[in-house]
Amino acid sequence: MRESVGLVWTAARRPFAALTTLQLFGAALTAAQVLATQWVLSGILALSSSGVRDVLLPVVALALLTAITAAAGSLQTSISRFVGEAVTRTMWQRVLDVSTGVELRKFEDPRFFDRLERVRASALTRPFQVTNGLVGCIGALASSLGLVATLYALNPLLLPLILISGIPVILTSRQESRLEFRFNLAQTPRLRLRTYLLILLTGRDEAKEVRAFGLSRNVRSRLNALYDGYFRDLTRHLRRRAGFNLVGQLTSALVLGATLLVLVWLIAYGGLGVAAAGAALVAVRMLAGQVQGLTGGIQSIFESGLFLDDLHDFLGLAPRRAELEVHGTPIDFGEIVAQDVRFTYPGRTEPALDDVTVRIGRGEVVALVGENGSGKTTLAKIIAGLYPADGGAVAWDGVRVEDLPPGDVRASTAVIFQDFVHYALDARTNIAFGRPDEAPREDRLRAAACAAGIDDALSALPTGYDTPLTRIFEGGHELSGGQWQRVAIARAFYRDAPLVVLDEPSAALDPRAEDELFSSLRRTLQGRAALIISHRFSTVRNADRIYVLDQGRIVEHGDHDELMARDGSYAELFRLQAAAYLPQSDR
Repeated sequence: MRESVGLVWTAARRPFAALTTLQLFGAALTAAQVLATQWVLSGILALSSSGVRDVLLPVVALALLTAITAAAGSLQTSISRFVGEAVTRTMWQRVLDVSTGVELRKFEDPRFFDRLERVRASALTRPFQVTNGLVGCIGALASSLGLVATLYALNPLLLPLILISGIPVILTSRQESRLEFRFNLAQTPRLRLRTYLLILLTGRDEAKEVRAFGLSRNVRSRLNALYDGYFRDLTRHLRRRAGFNLVGQLTSALVLGATLLVLVWLIAYGGLGVAAAGAALVAVRMLAGQVQGLTGGIQSIFESGLFLDDLHDFLGLAPRRAELEVHGTPIDFGEIVAQDVRFTYPGRTEPALDDVTVRIGRGEVVALVGENGSGKTTLAKIIAGLYPADGGAVAWDGVRVEDLPPGDVRASTAVIFQDFVHYALDARTNIAFGRPDEAPREDRLRAAACAAGIDDALSALPTGYDTPLTRIFEGGHELSGGQWQRVAIARAFYRDAPLVVLDEPSAALDPRAEDELFSSLRRTLQGRAALIISHRFSTVRNADRIYVLDQGRIVEHGDHDELMARDGSYAELFRLQAAAYLPQSDR
């Protein structure tokens, strides 16, 4: 509760203070309504001996109190909505600190995704639910104290029974809350799979393949099977919750009924006047409602607290604030050496890289080749500082990455992977994301686009570089696969980093475009180093050094001529690829 209140206080201090004040004000109005009710009843009973004028004032007072209570409740609802949105925004910021700050390998672990999904589905609103429950408890408790004082003045015998009526609900609601948390915990993996199947059936990028292969019926049957299982589990869960709730409410109702019988007995034999009895009846009903509100607030706090424990553990994964906000300085390196690097993905026993050593010199073009799954992209991610090595070391000019200032390696590297993101934003932003913390510079942006061979195409768009590169927004325009790849390459060039990592940079380019890109690559790099991953040997044959990977190990390295003369794995793969283009007589 302390953490939740602190969070709400940080997110919306003044509205939260106003909300608490309204709760206390509402409590005072509740007690005042009981007294006004007694005043009205007394006036009605005295009508025979006095005029209507004596009833007019208490009736107006009761009506006015009722109107003020309703207005305060409406205002409280509006403020509560504002506070809830403010808390959700603040919680998103903290969750994003984790999702954007944890090391990249976390995204290879399904358990991390389960925790992230639970946070997104449940815990983001829970802090405000705890606080709302607490504010509700404060209001209910304050109202209860006012009603207790009123009832005590009318007859103290009614108090114990009313207060006891809330205990059964408190005990059973705790069991309900535990059931709810365990149910959500068990459903998380299936919820993630349902969400993914819904994306397949509704996503723009997936729509063409779903139709091309006629996947709709198959995927929908899987989705329906998941929903059927979910509803079976939900039915059992709700029955158990309803059972606990029924026991608590019936027990509470029995106690409340006994209280009303005591009230009847007091009217008949205890000398309680009709006006006082009417006021007591209203007070008993109000107090019973406040006790229910109090127990409901306690249940909300307890249930949400279970989810908040899970949220608190998740937020503990966030790096320190200083690490999140650091902006590194590019390293003007002479040499990068990855020495005896080892790496294993979470949940796997076989290493993705095993004792791999690679050297990249200033201004060099270094290539990584090998069959699928040989570890090329993994090695590039480690060199770029995206994955920490499990063993060995990566050093820039002899200084291990761990000993460099935080952020320097990232600032020194421009990475474009094969599965780069198609940002559904304008062309200028797509390229300028290479340096996202700076205002776009038109000269640099145009130079990067020209170097990547995409300037003419972007300039010809309806609104030039301001055109959204998607049809999902008004006025947008979609690019071809090859054009998107050039935009991604332009983003890497725009970053102006000392090391450029290009993962399959020509995968979507036609042969002419590929030749144009790589024939001018050294000129475009202007002294920067490049690490190129490619399956096309025509792309890498002019590299200064080529490393051949096989099952996570370096099996050969050298330039093209040296590797061809060695007649090993590289030469075999090169000839296999060349055979598809050469006549039989030239092979």
